[in-house]
Amino acid sequence: MVGLILAGGTGTRFWPASRESLPKQFLTILGNKSMIRMTVDRLLMKMPIDKIYVSTTAAQVSLVKNDIPELPNHNIIIEPMGMNTAPCIGLSLRYLKRFENAKETVIILPADHLIKDEKEFLHSIELAETPAREGYHVTFGIIPEYPATGYGYIEAGKSYSSGMFHVKQFKEKPDHVTAKFFIEQGNFYWNSGQFCWTIETINNSFRTKLPLVDAILNEIEKVWDESGIDANISHLYERMPRIPVDIGIMEQVEKRVVIPVEYGWSDVGSWRALADLSQKDINGNTFFADHISLDSRNNYIRTDKFVAVIDVDELIVVETEDAILITNRKKAELVKNVVNKLKEEKKDKLL
Repeated sequence: MVGLILAGGTGTRFWPASRESLPKQFLTILGNKSMIRMTVDRLLMKMPIDKIYVSTTAAQVSLVKNDIPELPNHNIIIEPMGMNTAPCIGLSLRYLKRFENAKETVIILPADHLIKDEKEFLHSIELAETPAREGYHVTFGIIPEYPATGYGYIEAGKSYSSGMFHVKQFKEKPDHVTAKFFIEQGNFYWNSGQFCWTIETINNSFRTKLPLVDAILNEIEKVWDESGIDANISHLYERMPRIPVDIGIMEQVEKRVVIPVEYGWSDVGSWRALADLSQKDINGNTFFADHISLDSRNNYIRTDKFVAVIDVDELIVVETEDAILITNRKKAELVKNVVNKLKEEKKDKLL
């Protein structure tokens, strides 16, 4: 098995800690390791380092090398600019075809997700190998803990094998009433954005389901053949449609399997999600420095300075060297709007 880690995101919902120069996947926000380091270490329990590849943007290559110094240089796949997951995965799989057997199984993982039960994670990817080698597109559905509206859902159909099901359909992010209905049905799972297939299977699916992407990838391969894999392909890659692999491939193919999993997963998608995962005092507060808390509950205060809070609830406060974020916990998803505003106002030093 080969591991492919997608690490080209910008993590705008983690501003001001996450910046263009140091995105979320390279931050140490849980424990004492960066998110990408945790992901690599998880895969190292299954495969050697030379079987692990990281897809990232040109601007982040040095960050990858700094966090994973033992990763061979040719195991870093450079995306000229950030697009969406279908172009990124398509490019990466064409790259892998040059170094790995086309029959090889590939596990695709985002760089910035949390998985607490690593033993169960390893078991699930071992299960995935059988359907993947039979030409199926395998995904991992998180057994839902509550009617979440921030995730897409996967509806499971008939059984494929013990602990695995054929996918009936994918559902976009629902409203609360619909999400509650999904939970009550018992066969809906959160879409984790993790996949498993063989190099041959996914390349064939790009050819039949995303012919425009496939055609551009063919042009890129010609450039690689003529000038090497370090050649400039930006002029070709920028023509890619910005489409997620879920929509472009997984919703279109017939042979697909979902493996329901329950291993303490989180996409750590916002400061609120991180606050929910962090250690708290008896009043639900999280502090990172010496503090005094009076009649205050459910606050997340990330600063290295002494903090005093009085009669405040549900706040998220994050301080960096040059910025401070203060938001209501329930509005933490809107931090990305701050980043958009900074771009509009051309305050590049804060991006």
